[in-house]
Formats: sequence, structure tokens, C-alpha cells
Amino acid sequence: MEQGKDTLSGFLTELFDRFQRAEAGFLSGDDLSPQEARLLVAVCRAVDGGLDNRSTAIAAARRVTAGTLTSAVKLLEKKGYLTRRRDEQDRRVVRLTPTELGRKASERYTAFRKKLTESAIACLSEDEAAGLIRTVDKLSQALHRSAGERTKMEEYI
Repeated sequence: MEQGKDTLSGFLTELFDRFQRAEAGFLSGDDLSPQEARLLVAVCRAVDGGLDNRSTAIAAARRVTAGTLTSAVKLLEKKGYLTRRRDEQDRRVVRLTPTELGRKASERYTAFRKKLTESAIACLSEDEAAGLIRTVDKLSQALHRSAGERTKMEEYI
């Protein structure tokens, strides 16, 4: 069993590294980092889904501090991807909204991730793909429980 754990560890590390390289290659011509692209996706999903687009809610969903989010948002605002607006009812609240440039970048990044996922599972049958999804979800839940984090894969961008 110990050898199996080592094999799984190596496989997961290689998979993560390959995904990061693919992501870096995709974004190489853009002025966005992978973290910025994921933040744009989170803001677009919140706005489009009628969810909470307050900066504090986005920070909590991304599991970053308010200060970290503020730094990233300032940079994305400067690059023209996001806008920050004070809430009309509560001036303490800052709402994040993607610009048209931000929406296009989010859509491109989302399409890239979808294509990457589809190419990764293209060699699997429907049953194998469904089994893989169930297995990865179980692994994710176990890892998140041990770290005291959320357990749904859909929360990751």
C-alpha cells in the first residue's frame, strides 16, 4: 500500500505541474496571472449568478484575506478588467464588477479550462469519466475536511 501512496503522490504532483504549465502557456501572451484569471472568473460567476459580489464575499470564497484581494483588485482595475463601486445603501460595502475586457478574459479562461478538461478525459469512457469525477470529489472532500475547508469541488475556480 505504501508504494501505491507514493505512486499516487507522484501522479498528483505531475498532474498539478502539467496543469500549471498548460495554464502558464495559455496566459503567456496576456497580462493576467493564473490567480488573476481565477479571480475574474469568480467575480463574473457571482455577478452573473446573482450571488454576492461584495469584495468581502469574493475574498471569503477565494479563501484569501481582504488585503490580498484588495491588492489583486486594484491591479485588475488598473489593467481595465474590474471596477469597484461603493454600495448605494451601505457605503462601507465595495462591489466588484467585471468590465467588458474582464468578461472576455473570464470567458476565454473558462473555455481554456473546459477544453483542457475535455482533452484530459477524452480517452475515458462515460463510465470511467463518471468514476473519475466521483473519485476526485471524494479525494477533494477528504483533503478539505482534513484542512477544515469547504468540500464541494464546484467552489474551486
